[in-house]
Amino acid sequence: MSFLRFACSLLWLWSCCLPAVAQSGSTFFVFEKPKQKKARLYFQSQRNLIVVSAHLNGAGPFNFLLDTGVSTSLITDARLADSLRLARGQLFRVVGAGGEATGLQAYQTTNVRLTMPGVVAPAMSLLVLSEDVLNLSGYVGMPIHGILGSELFQSFVVSLQPHTGQLHLYDPESFVAPSGKQWAALPLSLEGGKAYLTAPVMISDSLTLPLKLVLDTGAGHALSIETDSDPRLRLPARRITAELGRGITGVVRGHLGRTPVLQLGRHTLRSVLTSFPVAADVHSRVTTPRNGNIGFELLKRFSLIIDYPHQRMLLRPNAQFNEPFEHDMCGLDLLATGPDLRRYVVLGVVPGSPAAQAGLLADDELVGVNLVPAHFFTLTQLSRLLHSEDGRALYMVLRRPNGELYTTIVRLKRQI
Repeated sequence: MSFLRFACSLLWLWSCCLPAVAQSGSTFFVFEKPKQKKARLYFQSQRNLIVVSAHLNGAGPFNFLLDTGVSTSLITDARLADSLRLARGQLFRVVGAGGEATGLQAYQTTNVRLTMPGVVAPAMSLLVLSEDVLNLSGYVGMPIHGILGSELFQSFVVSLQPHTGQLHLYDPESFVAPSGKQWAALPLSLEGGKAYLTAPVMISDSLTLPLKLVLDTGAGHALSIETDSDPRLRLPARRITAELGRGITGVVRGHLGRTPVLQLGRHTLRSVLTSFPVAADVHSRVTTPRNGNIGFELLKRFSLIIDYPHQRMLLRPNAQFNEPFEHDMCGLDLLATGPDLRRYVVLGVVPGSPAAQAGLLADDELVGVNLVPAHFFTLTQLSRLLHSEDGRALYMVLRRPNGELYTTIVRLKRQI
């Protein structure tokens, strides 16, 4: 499995396991100035995830993943909540995707002032995890303190420009939608704090179905389809078995294949890399009927306007639109460690993969790639390298747990 999918599927599963918390009073976002109509923020795109900075009660900045797939924002690092002396409110027990007990708890904290440039949530309610089980910092390769959910999208019209890293927030009452033949408008339905769209998806040469999909900026994959959600859905003939990720209770199993055509308004996406999770690992905790979700690997190919107030999404292709959807071609999972998150340790190696054939082992430390020290790379750059080109040779130097150096050549291979 790819390391990116490991992290992002974990977030996707996590949204199924979170309890909903009640928001009271003036808890969502407003502009800082009374007559303000828009604000501009900058974000980083790391491992196909959107990272924004925010201050909590005047302290920070702290890094949050921006995730439409999570209806309740949360702090993943309990030490941060303790350092800010956030109030401990109602306690929740967190269950796994299949309803299993996890031993993990979360408590609600209220009246948190959350600010970003030009906007403020005066009295936010968040969940705080008792343990940092997600270890998002290690997966993303930079410090991550929590997940910012749908509250921002419920407050503003949100414009995302993935190619420039800019995020614009607009007053819903004065917002004027862009016009032009490149823009497509798709209706959204809002249920339980999440947004859903219905899109025609070609399942086979003879079958196209309208699928209800969660709009999920916190999922790093392109498309996920839950085959148990409709008896007409079938796995593609050409597929590979894969560990799609890991939730709080273990591995998410399934298959990877390609969807021939996905239609988003006037825009056609072809040969979309698609995850097909095993139903027992995911679907039993879903309360709103749906067929799957669309993640940021697909969404980043557009300039996006996510408009919860008017229940629509507008999109226009950007420079990434025609880039092929690629799966990891190495079979190597890396975890960022160390004080600066620039030491990379092998979490696991997929059996039979190019990494396995080259002799890489779990717990190896990546020292260098193509004569460049590993710490010169970000985790995002390494991920792109491992997805880059069928047949590409990577010269790797690794350090075994006993300190021995091991050199090898990994030749990337397209698996699907």
